[in-house]
Amino acid sequence: MRLLPALILGVPMIAQTLSPVQERADRFLKLVDAAYQSLTAVQQEAAWAASTDVKPEHDAAAEWAGKAGAAFNGNPALIQEARELLKSRSQLNPVTVRELERVLFNAADGPMTNPALTGRRIALETKQASTQNGFTFMLEGKPISANGIDQILNDSKDPAERLKAWTASKENGPVLKEGLVQLRDLRNGCAQELGYKDFFALQAAKHGMTTDEMLKLHRDFLTVLKPLYLQLHTWAKYELAKKYKQPVPKAIPAHWINNRWSQEWTGMVEGVDFDAFVNKEKGWTSEKIVKTAESFFQSIGFPKLPETFWQKSDLYPVKPGDTRKKNSHASCWHIDLDQDVRSLMNVEPNFQWFSTAHHEIGHGYYQLAYSNPSVPPLLRDSATTAFHEGMAELMSLATRQVPYLKASGVLPADYKADPIKVLLAEALETAIPFMYWGSGTMTEWEADFYAGDLPVEQWNARWWQYARDFQGIEPPELRGEEFCDAATKTHINTVPAYFANYAVATVVRFQLLDHIAKHIVHQPPQACDFSQSPEAGAFLRGIMERGATEDWRTILREATGEDFSARALIEYFAPLQRWLEEQNRGRQIGWE
Repeated sequence: MRLLPALILGVPMIAQTLSPVQERADRFLKLVDAAYQSLTAVQQEAAWAASTDVKPEHDAAAEWAGKAGAAFNGNPALIQEARELLKSRSQLNPVTVRELERVLFNAADGPMTNPALTGRRIALETKQASTQNGFTFMLEGKPISANGIDQILNDSKDPAERLKAWTASKENGPVLKEGLVQLRDLRNGCAQELGYKDFFALQAAKHGMTTDEMLKLHRDFLTVLKPLYLQLHTWAKYELAKKYKQPVPKAIPAHWINNRWSQEWTGMVEGVDFDAFVNKEKGWTSEKIVKTAESFFQSIGFPKLPETFWQKSDLYPVKPGDTRKKNSHASCWHIDLDQDVRSLMNVEPNFQWFSTAHHEIGHGYYQLAYSNPSVPPLLRDSATTAFHEGMAELMSLATRQVPYLKASGVLPADYKADPIKVLLAEALETAIPFMYWGSGTMTEWEADFYAGDLPVEQWNARWWQYARDFQGIEPPELRGEEFCDAATKTHINTVPAYFANYAVATVVRFQLLDHIAKHIVHQPPQACDFSQSPEAGAFLRGIMERGATEDWRTILREATGEDFSARALIEYFAPLQRWLEEQNRGRQIGWE
């Protein structure tokens, strides 16, 4: 009864039961959230300009904005207060604890406990991004775009022509190497300011894991997938040797694969060439591809993208004659942690961009979903970065399902394909080689690079050792330490120790698809079209809207009813593995 007067006065009951430490944390986080959101918008606008129009003045603005953000996020007073409050975490609500932990993660990117260190890192990362974005590839003395190199690798059946294009794609490595040497020490140093052993350990901590736990997770993936991968690798090398009229190798020469890093093995399955249906001749334009991606989300209950998305995004290649340079890597940007979502792409009318556009728009809808009043700005992110990529990759996976391709007008209604060939193309182009690249080569090399302090004179040798050990891929020619082939990958330079997220995301997307297929739309996972299903949209939105307010494993368990597992991925490709074992009967399996 004593509470009654307070209730009559309109004081919420919860406010009367807050502990002093919770009240103190609320006051602190109210300040931090507001400043964080404002500074993020400044930083993102500057970085956007530097990525879409590479100029010295834009680089300078991005560097200045980065330093301004670090001055706040890395402020020693913020670090001290967050640490002090977390000493009483048992008296704080779970969302408050996650916000305070995010304050410390943000501080580790630019700790002003050592402003000189942070300043050098920001300046060098700005320079590294500019060098990468502004690099001009050359082929036989003429400039060629990244898309141009990819086109040759996609189309050419001439091993000599392919080798020239593949070699050209590695020209930026030595140019980026010097910056990478310095960035390793700077990134490790910033992480150590917040008590982490190294930069890789910091990234693992963002998943709630140690370095050893993170590496074990990825190694376990590769162990359970190895029987399938060995069969897939064997089938692929026999097919490629026939295509290029070469003897069957043990490991596959890198320039035989259409992808510059052999992370996706496209164009190898006859009768499942969706490029034949997504091109100018079939009426597809770059604009139609992006609009189709938006329509997919509208069909499952999401709203239209904000008008600002179309006004401010940079979606298409630079026009001939325009001297502007832009980043060639597709991405989606959450500028203001609210409704200003933009995408940077170079969309052209082909199936790869059809799939990529669904992926990037998926990021955008995720960002919009958690930009709601129940999620504070500090936690307007996915529960783990792998969730963002998993959700986006789920949309890419949807674009490979024949029923959806028919419904969206890509394939004619009478299109028929061998289900095993469709599975084979999916495995090669989106999942299994990708796992051995992401969980294997990339994750292990970056762990060695940051946690193992890999000597610079061993970088390229270790890179190709892992490519052979994990992927069964080898360079077409000797690649000595004068090269830096790891640095040719965008993420190594500007999104470091990130690629492990994509591998986890691959497992997540199959787990999400498995649940949607079996429990919502009641279709086989291998031929599941969940477009036009508001129930599927509600399921996905239920994950998205929670942002980073809860642990990613908890969200996944509550959404799907099972713990994080590669079960769905293995089951999805089980029919393919049985088929491959028959095809490879009598062949040498693997590359050892």
